[in-house]
Amino acid sequence: MADVLFTNVRIFDGGGEVPFTGDVLVQGDKISRVVKTGYGQRSQPVLGARVIDGAGAFLMPGLVEAHTHFSWNDQPSLEAIQRMPPEEHILWCAEVAKRYLDMGWTSCVGAATAKPRLDVVIRNAINDGTIVGPRYLAASQEITVPGGLGDTTQPHLPQPEFAFGAVVSGPHEMRRCVRMFAKYGVDTLKINLSGESITGMPSEMSQFTEEEISVCVQEAKAWGKRVAAHARSTWSVKECVRQGIEVIYHASFCDEEALDMLEAHKFEHFVAPGLAWLINTCFNASEYGLTREVTQKMGYHRELEAAVESMKALRQRGVRILPGGDYGFAWTPHGTNAKDLEYFVKYVGMSPMEALLSATAWGGPMMKMGKQLGYIREGCLADILLVDGDPLADITVLQDKRRILAVMKGGEFHRAPPVRSQHATRWAA
Repeated sequence: MADVLFTNVRIFDGGGEVPFTGDVLVQGDKISRVVKTGYGQRSQPVLGARVIDGAGAFLMPGLVEAHTHFSWNDQPSLEAIQRMPPEEHILWCAEVAKRYLDMGWTSCVGAATAKPRLDVVIRNAINDGTIVGPRYLAASQEITVPGGLGDTTQPHLPQPEFAFGAVVSGPHEMRRCVRMFAKYGVDTLKINLSGESITGMPSEMSQFTEEEISVCVQEAKAWGKRVAAHARSTWSVKECVRQGIEVIYHASFCDEEALDMLEAHKFEHFVAPGLAWLINTCFNASEYGLTREVTQKMGYHRELEAAVESMKALRQRGVRILPGGDYGFAWTPHGTNAKDLEYFVKYVGMSPMEALLSATAWGGPMMKMGKQLGYIREGCLADILLVDGDPLADITVLQDKRRILAVMKGGEFHRAPPVRSQHATRWAA
């Protein structure tokens, strides 16, 4: 692993300050030096280091995705995702993992997998170098109840192999399920506390008893695992706070009490609203039968309005809102994840700075790595992007792979910057 010196770059260091011109030295898998420069000054060269002249390009931490489904296969239904044969499915996951890294997502948090061990196998293969992908936290299948979100079995085919999720009923079955996934080696247990209108169970409906949820949380913590919840309904959001469920996906319907509860525990929870799912289901899924008339009847337009208001309120209260929009359906394909940052600015009212922080500095704790990730600072892991353009001026540049000039993970280039001509004054797409 050769040393790399980035020179003449505009550095967004993850601290929330205005970017500054400087140089960054990477040695091994960490950032060893960050130097502010100006007026033609440069930091001292390092013997043997590869020098990358950024020519004024934007250098920033790698992005962190908080709600990732590698096994979602860009299809329009849960059944189409779950019924993919396992051999093809693991190859799909490997290809998608590479796609995320290509687009600058150097860390991802698994939010559920379509088969019990897909996430674990992919995480392990990334860690041992068998495949290329981001840092990854592996999730369980979605834990659900008979007839709940994720139970895709039919009356004549009740076998668990036909279920998208892991179906349990009662505390005993819940305990057994959590222990099974802990045995498989997941990092996160995912529980579906509310419905999802497209599946027939309304988003505002909740499906577990408090006792079942409590057993899930207690057993997961006994095994040293995190719990994440699909929680759209008001009751389910409150239950996440009451039960100490750290990761809350969606949180669409927050009443004043739910907002107060989250604010009071804002350093104990992460919220990833998944706005991309709502926005694209409402407006960009007609070719799959989800016309505006259909999605209005399902309640998605009303939910989108509620989710936007909830996120605005949570932002004002200082609750951490992170990107991750249920990508991997036909109308939210993998690789378009940076749309979340645009949606945060357009719908939630975040500044581009806040949106970038949500995907960088706030991602370290989400990955359970503290401040090792998400910063361009001495001692931090060298997960680095070099970008042609300024995301603080135009947040959408991160959606264009051609504008992401280089992707570095742990001090090694996944994509090295293109060779520039000696007389070039800016990066060419």
